[in-house]
Amino acid sequence: MKVKGSESMDTALLKEKIQKKSKELGIDKIGFASAAPFDHLAQGMQESKELGHTTGFEHPILEERIYPEKIFDSPKTIISIALAYPTLPSQKPERVKGERRGAFARASWGEDYHFILSRRMEALIEYIKSEVNQEDVAFKPMVDTGELIDVRVAERAGIGFVGKNGLLVTKEFGSYVYLGELITNIEFPVDAPVDYGCGDCTRCVDFCPTNALLGNGKMNAQRCLSYQTQTKGFMPKEYRKKMGHVIYGCDICQQVCPYNKGKDFHLHPEMEPSVEETHPLLKPLVTISNKEFKERFGKMAGSWRGKKPLQRNAIIALANYRDKTAVPLLLKVMKEDMRPVMKGTAAWAVSEIISESSEELIHYFTEMLEKARKIEATTKEEADLVIELEEAIQTLHEKLPKNPEEGSYDD
Repeated sequence: MKVKGSESMDTALLKEKIQKKSKELGIDKIGFASAAPFDHLAQGMQESKELGHTTGFEHPILEERIYPEKIFDSPKTIISIALAYPTLPSQKPERVKGERRGAFARASWGEDYHFILSRRMEALIEYIKSEVNQEDVAFKPMVDTGELIDVRVAERAGIGFVGKNGLLVTKEFGSYVYLGELITNIEFPVDAPVDYGCGDCTRCVDFCPTNALLGNGKMNAQRCLSYQTQTKGFMPKEYRKKMGHVIYGCDICQQVCPYNKGKDFHLHPEMEPSVEETHPLLKPLVTISNKEFKERFGKMAGSWRGKKPLQRNAIIALANYRDKTAVPLLLKVMKEDMRPVMKGTAAWAVSEIISESSEELIHYFTEMLEKARKIEATTKEEADLVIELEEAIQTLHEKLPKNPEEGSYDD
């Protein structure tokens, strides 16, 4: 391919110029991969789908995830880029008496990374076009929601390797990187895969609280807390306590990874976290308005599913804190919030928070739940709500003192 300014300049030299320019554009790592099919992934991807290990967030057409030629005319090279993101806030959240805070996983700090990466890739495309003396040069940029699998493209491009947790691990930045890629019809010299990996380390697998990681770079994504915090219905009970107080995402498999030890990079101003957003007060979040939610959290990647999952998760986090000061708020949610998921999760939370010593409150709340469950369920969410209410009642009954003579609960 001929390049502006010199008839003898080739794509190897153009690649060097792109590598140099990428640093000026705020790209921390860049690699060049062949656009050959990723057909070695086909069997594993099909098996994951058949086993029910996928989330439904993935691109639905398997062939388009494997064969670049299905989504781009005459693909020759895939350029992979990585941007490192912060792992520690620049300041600690202020302590507010009587209030608990939740947390967003690190990949949601600052501005939504989809927008940040898209701007970097558009700038890179414009630069390459300015250097190439051909009108038919073409590009297809993708970030996360595209057809190709970001980590596998980055692995082929020599950015890093795919660890046992399924994340791309770089030597410089660990796994705390955002990834994007450009398919192009320019044929560049490609980069070699890296020469390092996980070895015998299984820390991410061992510390995963839900046993979602399978140990071979694959996972049962349905069991991943990151997925569970993004669902819209009732969160299954087996995940609620394991969620802790992280209301969006999960960082555990990254936090325990040796490659991530001591990694904390503040290279991009857009990624800098505001602790009031990344570690929000939980009780105000439960009743936040649509307008305020959009103003405060709308720019974050963690807001893409809307406020309902985060409000549900905030209630779960309050229960996990055993925050008794939240009980009046949760009772209000039970009485006034018309959304079944919020009502049911609040009922579960109160039944978890109330202690055995609060006998009068147990009776009061049980009576409220008995009335609330006498609804005609016409939707699945309403039917699930009834189940939540009945199970909350059972939990409360088990907390009442037994009558030692009769062997029954004293009502």
